[in-house]
Amino acid sequence: MANVCWPYFDPEYENLSTRINPPRVSVDNTSCNDSTLVKVDSMNKPGILLEVVQVLTDLDLIITKAYISSDGGWFMDVFHVTDQQGNKIADIKTIDYIEKALGPKSQEVTTWADKRVGVHSVGGHTAIELIARDRPGLLSEISAVLANLHFNVVAAEVWTHNRRIACVLYVNDDTTSRAVADPTRLSVMEDQLKNLLRGCENDEAGRTSFSMGFTHVDRRLHQMLFADRDYEGGIMATEVDHPPSFKPKITVERCEDKGYSVVTVRCKDRAKLMFDIVCTLTDMQYVVFHATISSDAPHATQEYYIRHVDGCILDTEGEKERVIKCLEAAIRRRVSEVSKQSTLQFPADAGLSLELCAKDRVGLLSEVTRILRENGLSVSRAGVMTIGEQATNVFYVRDASGNPVDMKIVEALRKEIGHTMLLNVKKTPASSREPEARGWAKTSFFFGNLLERFLA
Repeated sequence: MANVCWPYFDPEYENLSTRINPPRVSVDNTSCNDSTLVKVDSMNKPGILLEVVQVLTDLDLIITKAYISSDGGWFMDVFHVTDQQGNKIADIKTIDYIEKALGPKSQEVTTWADKRVGVHSVGGHTAIELIARDRPGLLSEISAVLANLHFNVVAAEVWTHNRRIACVLYVNDDTTSRAVADPTRLSVMEDQLKNLLRGCENDEAGRTSFSMGFTHVDRRLHQMLFADRDYEGGIMATEVDHPPSFKPKITVERCEDKGYSVVTVRCKDRAKLMFDIVCTLTDMQYVVFHATISSDAPHATQEYYIRHVDGCILDTEGEKERVIKCLEAAIRRRVSEVSKQSTLQFPADAGLSLELCAKDRVGLLSEVTRILRENGLSVSRAGVMTIGEQATNVFYVRDASGNPVDMKIVEALRKEIGHTMLLNVKKTPASSREPEARGWAKTSFFFGNLLERFLA
C-alpha cells in the first residue's frame, strides 16, 4: 500500500512563503483560438483547486479543458474557459476580477466564492437549510408556511435527487427587511417546517437549520445531499433501464509507480461539471494532485490522480465503489429526474423551464408554487432571486406523474400567471452541446451574470 502523507506546513511559515512567493495569475486571450487561458501558479495548500474552480464557475464560465499539477509545494493550473455563448472572455471587469480573486490580493476582494444567490437589496437575511424526502407540492407547502409566518423569501436554490429535496432559502422579516434573530420566531418556524417535512409513517422528519451568514450554495447543497446518502438505493438501482449514453462511466484504478488512485469520469458534458466532481472529491477528503480535463462534444473526459488526505490510495473495492457512487450522484444532482420509467435527461429535455419576473412582494413564491401544484406540475429544480424590487424565479418543472408536460397546462399557466407577472416558457433544444446552465444565464439568475450591474 502506498502511504505518502500530505506535507505539513507550519501556518506562520506558510504565510511567509506566500508573501515571498505570491500567487501569479494570467488571463491569456492570444494563445488559443477558441478559448481564454487562465493560468494560476501558487503555493500549494489543501483545497486550493476547489477554490480556483469555484471562482471560475461562479462567474458562469465554461471550462472546456484543464491541466492540473500540484504535487509537492507548488500548484500550477491551466484552464481553457469560455463564456456561456462559447466566446472568449472579453469583458475587462471579468478579467480584472479573476486576476484579483485568484491573485495575491484575493483577501481584499469581495469574493464571489460566497455566491450570495443574488441577495443584494436587503440589509440582512437568515439562511434556512432544509432536506427531506421529496413529494409533489412540497416546495409550495414550504413557501406557504414561511409566508404565513411573515417571512419573505428573497432568494433560494432547490435541488431534487433520488427522491430527496435539498434547499437553501434566504429569508427576512416581511416588515423590516432584516434578518430574523428572535429565537422564539425561529423556533416556531423550525417546528412548523419539521412537521411539514415529516413524511409517511416510519420516515424520519426532515432536517432544518439556520444561519445568519453566507454560504456557497452549490457546495452546501452537495454536502447536504451527500450527508443524506442520496447516492444509495432508489434511482441508482433502476438505471439499468436507461440508455448507456446517459449513465456516467466512472472507473477507479491504481497508478502503481507514482502511488496514486486514478479516477476517470466520462459522461455527457455540461456546465459546472468539473466543480461538482472536485467539490465531491474534496468533501470526501481526497486530494487531487494531477488532473486532465477535456471536452469532445457531446461528452467530457476528466481524469484525476488522487490520494486520501492521510496519504493513502483507494485499496479496497468498497472504497472504490463508494467513490464511484458518490461521483455519479454529484453529476446527476444538477440533472432533473423524469421518472423511473423514463430516460434520465438534462433539465432542458426533462421538462420545461419557467422564467417569471414580477415586482417582489411577500408570498410571491408561495403563490407561484401553489399555481404550479394546482396545475399538476412538480418542481425538480428552482432558483429565486431578488434585486431591488424585482423578483426573478426560474423553475424546472415536469408533470407530477412523470409524463411530458401537456401544453394545455402551459397555456392555462400563461392565463393565470400572466395577469400579475411576466412568464417565459422555454423548452431548450436537446442538443448535448448546449450547456446545462445556458437557459438560466439568459435570465441573469447566476450570480456571474450580475457582474456588470454591480461592479459598474
